[in-house]
Amino acid sequence: MSVDIRETIGHNMQRDLEGVSEDTSVVNAVSLMAARRIGSLVVHPAGQESQQKKIIGLISETDLIRLVIAKDLTPAGTNVGQIMASPLLSIPSDRTMLDASHFMEKNGIRHLCVTEGEGVVGLISVRDLVKHFVYAEKGPIRDLDDVYRPLSVLMRRDIETIDREATLITVAQRMTDKRIGALMVTQAGEMVGIVTERDLVYKGLAQNRNLTQARAGSVMTQALIDIDINRTVHDASDLMAEKNIRHLPITENHAIVGILSVRDLMRMISVRDRPRFLNQPS
Repeated sequence: MSVDIRETIGHNMQRDLEGVSEDTSVVNAVSLMAARRIGSLVVHPAGQESQQKKIIGLISETDLIRLVIAKDLTPAGTNVGQIMASPLLSIPSDRTMLDASHFMEKNGIRHLCVTEGEGVVGLISVRDLVKHFVYAEKGPIRDLDDVYRPLSVLMRRDIETIDREATLITVAQRMTDKRIGALMVTQAGEMVGIVTERDLVYKGLAQNRNLTQARAGSVMTQALIDIDINRTVHDASDLMAEKNIRHLPITENHAIVGILSVRDLMRMISVRDRPRFLNQPS
């Protein structure tokens, strides 16, 4: 499969959007996200008729981590309208996918509303961008085909960790402080798992855990999905898509030496000319 990097957002956006009213409780919104296995919801005004559903905001897993768990708010007593991103950041559907990647990287977001005229008609995500550019015949990802061990160029070697006995609130606060979506979990100094935003939302909030008492070890993913440093960017992207994950530990001689995220791939995409990463030592 090949794609044109000049393709418009309208050809790649998600049109069927899951939404909730602004007066929906966070706990109910999280239950819907977990049931649908999605990372965001659009928000409608309270009391609006279904055929007139205007979109006034957006909530994501990151919002739930930073604005609910990290601040120790009560999910049942907090409404979606209190934490939603509003006013909405949006982009017209006739703009290119490269334009979307620049806009999302500039604003540090993973989901972007797409407009036609004055209305929101869809959503584009980081995963949509990565999937598109990985298969493009030209562009920054394709430039890496000639680079020796491209995963070593893209991955982050400064791996953030947290002890398995840390509370879920502590985990959320660390993610918020570091502005990251995953932490490697340690026990006695050894990495034994990974905890992500999705783990906190699905296994913490959605299961009504006591966030001041539940520990990182109780929600972490212990059977790590990783990839060898000598594999290709395509391999890494395909594996993340297949397993529905956004963070992938990179191994060398079976030891974890770095971590790659979907956002790391987007940063590569957002550089129009030959990526500055190509000049960095591996």
